[in-house]
Amino acid sequence: VPVFLFVAAPYIRRYVAGGRCKSTARLEGKVVLITGANTGIGKETARDLAQRGKVIIACRDIAKGEAAASEIRAETGNQQVIVKKLDLADTKSIREFAEKFLAEEKELHILINNAGVMLCPYSKTADGFEMHLGVNHLGHFLLTFLLLERLKQSAPARIVNVSSLAHHGGRIRFHDLHGEKSYNRGLAYCHSKLANVLFTRELARRLQGKFQRQAEFTANALHPGSVYSELVRHSFVMTWLWKIFSFFLKTPFEGAQTSIYCAVAEELDSVTGQYFSDCQPAYVSPRGRDDETAKKLWSVSCELLGIQWD
Repeated sequence: VPVFLFVAAPYIRRYVAGGRCKSTARLEGKVVLITGANTGIGKETARDLAQRGKVIIACRDIAKGEAAASEIRAETGNQQVIVKKLDLADTKSIREFAEKFLAEEKELHILINNAGVMLCPYSKTADGFEMHLGVNHLGHFLLTFLLLERLKQSAPARIVNVSSLAHHGGRIRFHDLHGEKSYNRGLAYCHSKLANVLFTRELARRLQGKFQRQAEFTANALHPGSVYSELVRHSFVMTWLWKIFSFFLKTPFEGAQTSIYCAVAEELDSVTGQYFSDCQPAYVSPRGRDDETAKKLWSVSCELLGIQWD
């Protein structure tokens, strides 16, 4: 068996690594905003895109963000890697971020909603939202809403939402959105990832027909793969398992490939409302294709955030 594993190891790793973004598209004169890009796949996404154009890292921990940006600047030679403070668990912070961003940046071509929390013990955001739903869905929903006009003005533009295969295990529990009646942190993560898929679907539907060419504005979601990162830090068991089976997990570099692909691949110029994995279209669960649930989630999200988004 050890001999077999030794021989098979390169093939196993190649399979685990998955798809690779092969696009060499340049982003000169373009602005990319990535949430949670101070670590993990967000940082690797920023590293790649910084070789192509201007990148703004939006994260809660400014010290970590500056360390990541400094590393990326040194490696790429691109000084246009900027860090801005954003706490997706606080709508006040999101609104302050958006206000400053709009004052300082006259264009935005690619928004990558990458940040996320996973397997958190039960807790709520500053606004009383269950943490997974609040950060992974509602925080990005509000951020996208606040930046949408700047994206439209900068078109062609793309919105990329990092979801997960875990959306297959999710349900939108309108009767208990904030997990006050029953809570399971694994399922809460799945529910929030399903919300990402439904948000992408409904956003793409609403954007269609608003432009002369559909290529001017697209929104897609993706599954990055099972990645060896800090995302499982809230679970001792998952952290332990991740270490043991790290050989069978993607590296953050490998996990970032589909985010990069959705952000720059020329063949996706007019593709919108889709879901990708390993740099190719992937199967969406029946719940992720439910247009009525998508519309209701949109309406409820607007209500919770106190916004009107028609």
